[in-house]
Amino acid sequence: MEFKHVPVLLNECLDALDIKENGIYVDCTLGGAGHSLEILKRLSPKGRLIGIDQDEDALKAAKEKIKEYNNVTYVHDNFYNIHDILDKLNIEKVDGIFMDLGVSSYQLDNAERGFSYMRDADLDMRMDRSKGITAFDVVNKYEEQQIVDVLRNYGEEKFAKRIAGFIVDRRKVEPINTTLELVNVIDAAIPAKFKRSGGHPAKRTFQGIRIEVNGELKILDKAIEDGVERLNSGGRMAIITFQSLEDRIVKVKFKDLEDPCKCPKDLPMCVCGKVPIVKLISRKPIRATQEELEINSRSRSAKLRVAEKI
Repeated sequence: MEFKHVPVLLNECLDALDIKENGIYVDCTLGGAGHSLEILKRLSPKGRLIGIDQDEDALKAAKEKIKEYNNVTYVHDNFYNIHDILDKLNIEKVDGIFMDLGVSSYQLDNAERGFSYMRDADLDMRMDRSKGITAFDVVNKYEEQQIVDVLRNYGEEKFAKRIAGFIVDRRKVEPINTTLELVNVIDAAIPAKFKRSGGHPAKRTFQGIRIEVNGELKILDKAIEDGVERLNSGGRMAIITFQSLEDRIVKVKFKDLEDPCKCPKDLPMCVCGKVPIVKLISRKPIRATQEELEINSRSRSAKLRVAEKI
């Protein structure tokens, strides 16, 4: 299967990164290299791109797509480890860092990966299939309250408790092995009148389990902080999110780095000594244009936030 991932907000990202032709840039989520290809076109041979992805299929596809470029370093790792990655490459500072936090079309469409609630597959959902827990572990081994917490906190599923109860009852009879087996349990748990709107009834549950399996929200806060620390002055970090939980983390973290002072508001002056680390390039997230929405419906939920290192 071809690794397809239409780059969302492409022009907006390129503008946001303000690419310097001899600079060093990090794509933390290399994927199908859609954004990276355009970054490379703007770099001179002296410039450099570090492409990170925890999905080996993605790295393989990216290497093929941008094979004509010799100034790319490929890293099979999680961007949570950006400090260690740059240390191993003897890179002190970089000029830009990009993250696209969406799941690729390839991962969704490749049935064996277990990300999709539309295709039958073993319950997996790991971005990095070489390690970690699987969706099967979450569904069949977590305590009922743990499942409730995953679905409520990461999937924002209002029927989390009811779905978790149905999952536990079903697995007492036999394990829930596949995606469509799980879909059937979810479908049975959600009252019919609530299934008439709001998309597929399994969407939020699958999102919650995927985030739990890959630790997506847990790694984001630290990765932003560590990444900003490795930016040159004037270097930029651009992050695309596709759901409200991730966007909230990015928004709050950028705001905290822009205004780190924690002094009581009634003090006449700051005494903590903490100074701004970044400035925000735009107060509100950058959204897709109407033209892009018509071409790529996936861009509808995309939000781009950009911060510049002071």
